[in-house]
Amino acid sequence: MLNTYLSATQALLQNPAAPSALYDLAFLTTAINTARNQLAGESECIRALGTINTVLSIRNYNFASINVGVSATTGIQQVLNVRDMFYAVASGQKWVRPRPWEWFRLFKMNNPVPKSGFPEVWSQFAQGATGSFYIDPIPDLIYVLQSDCVCLPIPLVDNTTVEAIPPLWQDAVPYFAAFVALLSAQSGARSADANRMMERYDFFVNRARRFSNPSVNRGQYEQERDPTMMNKIGLQQKAAGG
Repeated sequence: MLNTYLSATQALLQNPAAPSALYDLAFLTTAINTARNQLAGESECIRALGTINTVLSIRNYNFASINVGVSATTGIQQVLNVRDMFYAVASGQKWVRPRPWEWFRLFKMNNPVPKSGFPEVWSQFAQGATGSFYIDPIPDLIYVLQSDCVCLPIPLVDNTTVEAIPPLWQDAVPYFAAFVALLSAQSGARSADANRMMERYDFFVNRARRFSNPSVNRGQYEQERDPTMMNKIGLQQKAAGG
C-alpha cells in the first residue's frame, strides 16, 4: 500500500523524476504516515474490540495496556480513545457507565474509604494515544474489561506493512500527504496549493463517511450530518422550482 500512496502523492505534487525530485521518498513516507494518523483520528475509521484485565485494588489503567491484537497482523499501533466499556460476567457481559472526569473525581474519588467490587463507572483521564482511564469501585477481583476502541495505524515502512485504514478512506491519504509536503515549501503559492489539497482531502473523507453509513436510518450513525440542522439555525430550504 505504501507504493500506491507514494505514487498518488507524487502525481498530486507533480514530482519530477530523479535527480531533480522536489520531495524525496523518505520525506513523502513521513508525510503519508502523518496523513494516516490524522485521518484515523478524525474519521474514527479504525475500530477494534480491545480487552484488558483489571488488577486487584488498582483503579487506573493505560490505553497502552489494552490488547487490540498483534500489530503486524491487525495494522493497529495503539488505542486513541475508548468509546464504551463492558466487563465479562459468566457467559455474557455487563455495561460500565461512562462519566466525565470531574464528576468521577467528585463523586467516586472523594472518599476516604473507597469501596471495592465489580466495575460500575469509568472515566477517561489522560488524553490521546497516551491516555488512561479509571474505574469504580476499586476491583475486588480480576475482571476482563472489553472496550470499543478507536485506534491509530502502525507506520508504513514498506509495501508489505499491513494497512489498517479501510478502503474509501485510503483515497484521502495522498491529499493530506500532499498538503503536508506543500506546506514545507513555505511559499505563498505553495500554501495556496496546500489549501486546495486540504479541501480535496475533506471532500474524500466526507464521501467515505457518507458511503460507509447505510442509507436506512442514516442519522443514527456517527459523524452523520444532522438533517434538522437548517431548522435549528433558522435557515429554510429553497422551495422546489423557486
